[in-house]
Amino acid sequence: MLTTTTKVLEPGELDDALAVLDRDPVANAFVAARVQVAGLDPWRLGGEMWGWYENGRLESLCYAGANLVPVCATPDAVRAFAERARRQGRRCSSIVGPAAPTAELWSLLEPSWGPAREVRAHQPLMVTTRPAAEVAPDPYVRRIRKDEMDLIMPACVAMFTEEVGISPLAGDGGLLYQARVAELVGAGRSFARVENGRVVFKAEIGAATLRACQIQGVWVAPEYRGKGLSETGMAAVLRYALADVAPIVSLYVNDFNTAARAAYRRVGFEEVGAFMSVLF
Repeated sequence: MLTTTTKVLEPGELDDALAVLDRDPVANAFVAARVQVAGLDPWRLGGEMWGWYENGRLESLCYAGANLVPVCATPDAVRAFAERARRQGRRCSSIVGPAAPTAELWSLLEPSWGPAREVRAHQPLMVTTRPAAEVAPDPYVRRIRKDEMDLIMPACVAMFTEEVGISPLAGDGGLLYQARVAELVGAGRSFARVENGRVVFKAEIGAATLRACQIQGVWVAPEYRGKGLSETGMAAVLRYALADVAPIVSLYVNDFNTAARAAYRRVGFEEVGAFMSVLF
C-alpha cells in the first residue's frame, strides 16, 4: 500500500534533499545553490523546503521563499504542494520552475491566489558546455570590483525594471536587491563592459553549483542595442563561467524575446527545455 506525506524538511535531511536536487543539476541550479550554501534551516535558506514522500522516501521538493519553486515534482507532489501553499496563503512574489509542473501548480493555486500580474508560460531553457565557437568574446567585459557598486547598480535597476515590470527599489527602498547585487559582485560573478564611466553591457552568473551555473540579468544600454554587444558580451561571460564556476552553463529567456534567443544560439546555447514564471 502506497503511503504519502508532505512536510517541511529538517536540517538532518540535507543529504536526501541534495540527492533530489542532483537529479537535474541544470533545472535545479537555483534551489541547489541556495541549499548548498545555507542548508535547510529556514532562516538561513530564506524560506522553507517542503518535501513530498512516497513510502517514507523523499521524491519531490518545493522551495517556498520569495519564490515558490517546484523541484522534480511529480503530479501527485504538485497537488500536495498546491494544497499546502493554498492553506498557508501567498507569501511569494513569483512561482518559477520547469514549465509543466509550474503550470499545474499555478492552475491549482490561481482560484485562490489569482490573478497574477503576469504569466510567462514558456521561457526556453538554454544550455552549453563549450566556449563560443563563432563569436569572439568582448575583451572589454570584465568582473565588477567591490568598490564599483555605484557603477553597476543603475544598470541592474534598469534591467530589473525592464524585465519584471516593477522597480526593485519599491517597498524596502531596494535594500534586499542591493544586497543581492553586492553578493554577486563580492563573489566575482558580476560582469560588465564600461565605457566613459557607464555600463553599456552587463550580466551576472547567478545560481552556481559545482555542476552547473546560470547566467542572468543580461542587459545592454538601449542606445547600444543592435550592435552585437549582447553576443560578444555573453561569449565573454560564458568563458569566465566555464573557466571559473561550472562545466555546464545555462540561462532561460522569454519566448517572445526572439532577438535574445537568436543571440544566445549564435554564442552556442541550445534549447533543452522550458521554464515558466508567474509574477505577482
